[in-house]
Amino acid sequence: MSESLEDRIGRLEDRAAIQELAVLYGFIMDERDEEGIREIFTEDATLRSEDGVFAANGLEEIVTTYLGRFAQLGPTNHFSHGHVVRFDPADRDRATGLLASHAEVDRNGTAMQVALRYKDTYRRVDGRWRFADRLMGYMYYMPLAEMATGLGDRNSVRAYGDHRPADWPEVLYRESGNAFLKNYR
Repeated sequence: MSESLEDRIGRLEDRAAIQELAVLYGFIMDERDEEGIREIFTEDATLRSEDGVFAANGLEEIVTTYLGRFAQLGPTNHFSHGHVVRFDPADRDRATGLLASHAEVDRNGTAMQVALRYKDTYRRVDGRWRFADRLMGYMYYMPLAEMATGLGDRNSVRAYGDHRPADWPEVLYRESGNAFLKNYR
């Protein structure tokens, strides 16, 4: 059975709302908008990072995590690139997404650039799409002065004062390779 025109338009509106949510996230981070954080995550959301640094469960832990991160940062500039959204066929109020992103940050007085990927789960709550789970991974997080020589370094995550391994490209760094992409093709 094919979807009605109304259902198809509804999905287009949902996709636009989810993609707008992902862009809004960057503005909320850049402006340190605590109230905005509370509006874009579900009450029971999780926020995680592939390296384990982020591991917050529930809205209050997420807010506390971001407030702690903001204390380490000067000005930031988050920007989004491509965003793939897939809807759950069994639940019209649930979707998943992959978002490519970059950020320019001042971290502890050092100008840095970050290549990020977000693997998200979105849920519609009270008619509005929100993050239910956000998993972020880094290809690099390094000082601008090191970009020319450090970009191909496996240990290109330098946000924490040491050299940590990059999370992606997963095909190079994980036994499972790029298997996660099958859910989005």
